[in-house]
Amino acid sequence: MMDNSGKREIIKEKLEKIAEKLSKSGIEVYNARDQPSYLYDETPPTLGVKAAENVLIVKPKSTHEISQILKLAGEQKIPVFPRGGGTGLSGGAVPTSDGIVLSTEKLKWIEIDVENFCAVCGAGITLRELISEAEKNGLSFPPHPGDESATVGGMIATNAGGVRAMKYGVMRNYVLGLEAVLASGDVIRLGGKLIKNNAGYNLMHLLIGSEGTLAVVSEAIIRLLPPFKRTATVAIPFESIEGAIEAVVEILKDGIIPLALEYVERKALEIGEKVSGKRWPPKDEANLMVIVDGRDEDEVVSMAERIEEICLKKGAKNAYIAMGAKEQRDLLEVRSLIYEGMKDLVVEVLDVSVPPAKIPEYIKRCNSEAEKMGFQIVNYGHAGDGNIHQHPLKVEDWESKYPKLKKTFFRIAKELGGSITGEHGVGIVKKSDLKEQVSEVEYELMRRVKQAFDPEGILNPGKIVD
Repeated sequence: MMDNSGKREIIKEKLEKIAEKLSKSGIEVYNARDQPSYLYDETPPTLGVKAAENVLIVKPKSTHEISQILKLAGEQKIPVFPRGGGTGLSGGAVPTSDGIVLSTEKLKWIEIDVENFCAVCGAGITLRELISEAEKNGLSFPPHPGDESATVGGMIATNAGGVRAMKYGVMRNYVLGLEAVLASGDVIRLGGKLIKNNAGYNLMHLLIGSEGTLAVVSEAIIRLLPPFKRTATVAIPFESIEGAIEAVVEILKDGIIPLALEYVERKALEIGEKVSGKRWPPKDEANLMVIVDGRDEDEVVSMAERIEEICLKKGAKNAYIAMGAKEQRDLLEVRSLIYEGMKDLVVEVLDVSVPPAKIPEYIKRCNSEAEKMGFQIVNYGHAGDGNIHQHPLKVEDWESKYPKLKKTFFRIAKELGGSITGEHGVGIVKKSDLKEQVSEVEYELMRRVKQAFDPEGILNPGKIVD
């Protein structure tokens, strides 16, 4: 029987042959030793997701070139790890075995179809570029999943969410059509410039959120909307999380659907203030940040004042309404830079999703369990849609204690009708947890879907399902 070193030597030889053929075809090929940043994404190093060393980095410029790469890889049974902007937090883009990292960064084309309210773009177009091109043409791309260096292909692969998901939905709600390459090298085109399409099984929606395990997205048709007119941001402090979440429920019952409805703890805001150099208005133990948008100033002022009125009835001490662009930008910067300020202190960034009304119970139960195990947790997240970001901070001997804490949090989420991940995805860091989240029947169906799309298991192996 061949040992591991023998197998690795064979893979190395296969990769050298593939590199030679791709280079002759004009496709950019690099050795990972020369571009090591392509081996990792933003997953905290504490999670121990280790990249393989014997890796090629390929940068195709077209769907045809992706097809060539996958055909060669399929013939040699070499793993291919699709990569977008590398902003993921679940190890989804990390090459965990010897093989090929397929970067979509060179797939750079975009055309705005103003009449059909959509963009046709390559998978390498960044969020920043998509927003900019839409605005130049008098349109907007409402979702804002986070880091603007994230790419369209990556956001589709992870079904990215973000602070605006509550009103404007997640990436899935904006994908009208896809061009993708299967593991066999075959190209499929799904959907189109259509709002309605009910022809057979929706394969397009299977690919959205599949984290590069079923196909490589090369091009997408993205839905766009009319531009934002005016916005206002309201910052409201509460003494208790119960009061804050009760206010969230009342705001929604009142018929106001905010652009963003964020919950942030005091300690999280203090970290954001330190990094940004900006000051948050009066804060308390539990804080809401509510962003509303409307046709004109009168409409957003009316909504902001109504939100203030509701919150004061639910125990808020006061509210700060920001109308100017700078004041709103300062608040958003404090909220956006919280993770940056604790990056080196956290074990993991959890993104559990629970029914919004269950947020207080979920956080209190988790904090109680964390205290018993000697952990401190910093909590904030999207109160309007129930997606909470929890940051367990490193403590002495956290390596041996943390797995139990994580399992406890996921168990509590499941008991409350929640999910182990609201937007970051399964990747490799939650792969074993997925089996406990879903039933055996669901897991087996997922495994069969993977097998149908990728019978040799070469696309992003080791992620999501076996």
